[in-house]
Amino acid sequence: MLSRRNSATFGIMRILHTSDWHLGQHFIGRSRLAEHQAFLHWLVTQVTQQQIDAIIVAGDIFDTATPPSYARELYNQFIVDLQGSGCQLVILGGNHDAAAVLNESKNLLRCLNTTVVASPSADISQQLLTLYNRDQQPALLLCAVPFLRPRDLLQSQSGQSGSEKQRDLQQAIAAHYQQLFTLAQQHNQQHKLSLPIVMTGHLTTVGISQSESVRDIYIGSLEAFSAAAFPAADYIALGHIHQSQQLNTTTDIRYSGSPLPLSFDEAGQQKQAWLIEFTPEGKSVSSLAIPCFQPLCSIHCSLLELPQRLEQATAPLKAGETLWLELVISETDAYLTDLQQRVEPLLQGLAVELLRLRRQRSSNSTAFSAPEQQSLAELTPQQVWQARLSNESLSDEQQQQLTALHQQVLASVEAAE
Repeated sequence: MLSRRNSATFGIMRILHTSDWHLGQHFIGRSRLAEHQAFLHWLVTQVTQQQIDAIIVAGDIFDTATPPSYARELYNQFIVDLQGSGCQLVILGGNHDAAAVLNESKNLLRCLNTTVVASPSADISQQLLTLYNRDQQPALLLCAVPFLRPRDLLQSQSGQSGSEKQRDLQQAIAAHYQQLFTLAQQHNQQHKLSLPIVMTGHLTTVGISQSESVRDIYIGSLEAFSAAAFPAADYIALGHIHQSQQLNTTTDIRYSGSPLPLSFDEAGQQKQAWLIEFTPEGKSVSSLAIPCFQPLCSIHCSLLELPQRLEQATAPLKAGETLWLELVISETDAYLTDLQQRVEPLLQGLAVELLRLRRQRSSNSTAFSAPEQQSLAELTPQQVWQARLSNESLSDEQQQQLTALHQQVLASVEAAE
């Protein structure tokens, strides 16, 4: 808990915690450019309206390690648009981000009130940042921790089992956080301050809720980091999980979630950012609801039920809006070979774009003789890749390398389209 602070050494500080922008993402072949433009414009507006002193973006700025040029332009234009507000911006690298891409403009952006921490520094003290409020008073110590790759923290050891690798990585991550937290405490003591300490991170923790758009970031090495291993900071701002949530721990640990739904199972979520205010009296945290910039819907039903469900789904649409739709046809009609042809007439005249048509099948169903395997049209490129990879005998490192290369090729293909 944040103790009462001396107002002579601690000013009011308002920070916004967001993450997982995934600029440059394609949603089943559809560009998110317009949505990301709308979100970033909304974010700049909120900085002024909410008098925000600093924005923390906890990783995954871009969707791929090789973002298309328009995604980089969005990123740069946002930083330019933010300048009139005086708000500080802290960018942390995520597992989707390439450190080289974020670092290429790091020194230039430092002149624009923006600090980039793409990867852990050889000198860990470089990850301890002092943030200032609008009165230019030091008001916060930020332990800026990006996504921590095993190669950043550990030396490769031959002959280790999977459990040994996981144990060593857990310990190395915990040690990294504790070392930074100790530096922050020493800074307060040396300068006779009592500034609140905020930490960041981009990883999976135990006991969180995930969506299908979240990919494993420590393949074969780390399933989830224990929340109990974090130091007792005043606030821990995490990224990687796309659903906004607070962990059930004594330390205030939260995921902001992604500002846009990145998969159909996120369509019903209210996207948000966390607004944290530190004052001499203590800390308060509130949610800042993010508008929906592109309606999404996933309908699970039979063909008979579909007209009514479509009417319900399209009723809230505003003039000019089009609903992006995933349709999962229940088992009663899943056997139909002409399913696409039966669905299309039901969509005519509606402000609906069908992005995915799937058949719901039961693994133990024998009611029809059609093959149980899903067709390619029902699978995402990532699902096809993972299915293909599972047939190979590869090491964890080889899987990671091949998956990274696959993501780069896929991003290039989507950008060309």
